[in-house]
Amino acid sequence: MRIVFMGTPDFAASHLEGLIKNNFNVVGVFSQPDKPKGRGKKLQPTPVKKVAEKYNIPIFQPKSVNKGKGFEALKSLKPDIIITVAFGKILKSNVIELPEYGCWNVHASLLPKYRGAAPIQRAIENGETKTGITIFKIVEALDAGPIALMREIPILLEDNLESVYEKLEKLGIDALIDFLNNFENYTQNLTPQNDAEATYAHKITNEDTYINWYENNMIVFNKIRAYDPIPGAKTLFNDEIIKLFNVLPHNNNKNDLPGKILNIDKNGAEIATGSGTIYVKKIQFPGKKPINFYDAYNGRKINIGDTLKNITKGE
Repeated sequence: MRIVFMGTPDFAASHLEGLIKNNFNVVGVFSQPDKPKGRGKKLQPTPVKKVAEKYNIPIFQPKSVNKGKGFEALKSLKPDIIITVAFGKILKSNVIELPEYGCWNVHASLLPKYRGAAPIQRAIENGETKTGITIFKIVEALDAGPIALMREIPILLEDNLESVYEKLEKLGIDALIDFLNNFENYTQNLTPQNDAEATYAHKITNEDTYINWYENNMIVFNKIRAYDPIPGAKTLFNDEIIKLFNVLPHNNNKNDLPGKILNIDKNGAEIATGSGTIYVKKIQFPGKKPINFYDAYNGRKINIGDTLKNITKGE
């Protein structure tokens, strides 16, 4: 089959490379336009573009794949099938109907839960105990098409965004290769999604990463690990925004002023929440790299009895 791949970030790039290394016939790749990054604001290629160029596969980055030169380029590739992974663009009916074997998406949730842009973060933040990969046939409605394949993994207490991401990345690549190798079997009896059970994983905003110390310890715990290591959950200390990493729930029966640091030892800092405490191992001050809480304590940057405060929205 002539495969056209559409994707943008690292998660998509690893799936593209998986297809190439397993000798699938990827005839063209579409990715979002390069964006300026860093202090110099230089245009940076997307991770998917880097993989396409590495393997000398034609790469296209139109503003729209649904019309104009973008659609004409797609048609010229004569795709038998289109695979999308975190492309970040909605496909219209003319694209969806173009390939003989359809358009299929690899999505990092157990659909219909967590449709949308940030399924991994939202699942962790909401305290889900499992997540997974869904491969479904694309329709015009967002992440709403019938399901061909679903694979599940647990979300463990020791997991954070990075570890769940890595597990889903491997799971997704394996699932996609299996799906394409056994295409007829997986596509004979698709399972419709139940829209009544759908939830949405909206794009992450800066305010989503703010810690509310008045919530209970499990809610604070899930907030911190959902954004660990990127972009980091944020709180206020001495009128500066700091980030916290490496968290575990600690004592459900211990209560004090929310945000107060009750103890610091080699394992980290015990911090009070609205109900119970958490243990946080690493702290990041503005413009610095994350360090162990114990090192910050020994360096007299933070002390037992100090209080971390909620950030006011807009700060």
